[in-house]
Amino acid sequence: MGTSIEIQAADGSGSFSGYLALPASGSGPGIVLLQEIFGVNATIREIADYYAEEGYVVLAPDLFWRQEPGIELGYGPEEWQRAFGFYQGFDQDLGIEDIAAAIETLRSRPECTGAVGALGFCLGARLAYLTACRCDVDAAVGYYGMGIENHLDEAVNIRGRLVLHFAEQDEYCPAAARQEIQAALGERDAIELYLYPGVDHAFARPRSEHYDKPAALMAHQRSVAAFRKAMGPHYDLSALWDKHCEYEFSTRNVDDTMATMVAEPYVNHIPTLTGGVGYKDLYRFYKHHFVDSNPDDTTLIPLSRTIGETQIVDELLFCFTHDREIDWLLPGIAPTGKQVEIPLVAIVKFRGDKLYHEHIYWDQASLLVQIGVLDPTGLPVAGRETAAKLLDETLPSNRLMARWAESDGR
Repeated sequence: MGTSIEIQAADGSGSFSGYLALPASGSGPGIVLLQEIFGVNATIREIADYYAEEGYVVLAPDLFWRQEPGIELGYGPEEWQRAFGFYQGFDQDLGIEDIAAAIETLRSRPECTGAVGALGFCLGARLAYLTACRCDVDAAVGYYGMGIENHLDEAVNIRGRLVLHFAEQDEYCPAAARQEIQAALGERDAIELYLYPGVDHAFARPRSEHYDKPAALMAHQRSVAAFRKAMGPHYDLSALWDKHCEYEFSTRNVDDTMATMVAEPYVNHIPTLTGGVGYKDLYRFYKHHFVDSNPDDTTLIPLSRTIGETQIVDELLFCFTHDREIDWLLPGIAPTGKQVEIPLVAIVKFRGDKLYHEHIYWDQASLLVQIGVLDPTGLPVAGRETAAKLLDETLPSNRLMARWAESDGR
C-alpha cells in the first residue's frame, strides 16, 4: 500500500496530491505514473503498486486537480460521461508543467536513486509521449495513447528511450494515426512501437471488457525491459534462480524457497496442472507435495539459459529414479523403480529481485513411456531418446515419421 504526498505546482497556484508507492527495498529509480481520464483511481494505484514490486519508486500525480482535486472515477456509463468532461476541460500544457513538478518532487525524495521515467495509459500515454518531448526523463512508456499523431513535430526533442503500445482495434488511435506515428518515429533509435493484433483500447486494464491478458503480459514485459535498460534497477536473475533451485532440490527448505518469491506468487507445471496460486496454496504445495516428494537422486543438468530483463528461460534435463509417488510430476502413479531422463523447460518470471511465477514444461508422454505405463507402439512418442538427442545432435532424426524415406532424393 502506498501513501499520499503533496506536490507544489511550479506556477505557484497551489499544491496537488500524488499516490506514492515504494519498492520492498525502500529505494529505486522513479516512475511518474500518468492517469487515464478517470483520475488516480483504484486501477492506477494498483498499477503503481505493481511497478513498485518491480523495484521502482512510483508517483501517480492528480492531474485533474485544477478542475477538481481528488477525482477518482469508475467505468460505468455515468462516470464515463464525467470522465470525458474532465478530459475536455483538461489544460494539456499546464498538465505537462504539473508532470514536470511531479518529476522534480520524485527526484528530490531520498527513496529515488535519481533516474526517472514516465508511464501513462490512454490520456496518460499521450502525456508520457509529451513528457519525453518536453521534460527531463530517462524513459517514457505509453499504452494506447490518443492524439500523439498531432504532436509529432515535437519528437525531435526526445532524448530518452520511448516505448508506445498500440491496440489494433482502438478507435481512439486508428490505423491512419498509427501510420503517421510509424512514419515519424519508426526508424528512430531507442524508440519502440508495438502493435497488438485483435485487441482494443484499454487491453492492459485488468477487469475491463477489453482486457487481453496475453497482450497485457507481453506489453508489460516490454515496458519493464525498457525501464531496466534506461534506468535499472538491475538484478542478477541467474543467481536468484539458482538460489531458489538450491532451496527446492538441495537443502529442501520450504520457508527459504518461499522467501525467494513475491508475496503472492504462482507456479504451474503445465502437463499436470500442479502448483499453486498465492502464498498459502503454494506453501502447502511445496511443503506436502513437492520439496520432499522428489527422489533422493534427483539431478538437474543445465543445457542452456536465456536471461532477459525480467525472466529466465532454462533448458535442462531432469533425471531421477521413480522410487516413490511424485505428486507433482506423476500424480497417482505408484513407484516403478525406472530411471528417467526428460528434457524440461522452465520459464521463470521475476518482479524486482523476487520470483513471480514459474511455468514448467516437459513431455509427459515421454515420461510415461520411460516408466513403462504407456506403450509407444504406433504412437508418435519417444522415451529416453528425447534426452539423448539433446546431448548428441548427431543421433538420428525423423524415426517416428513413416513417410520420411519417401522424400529421400527429392
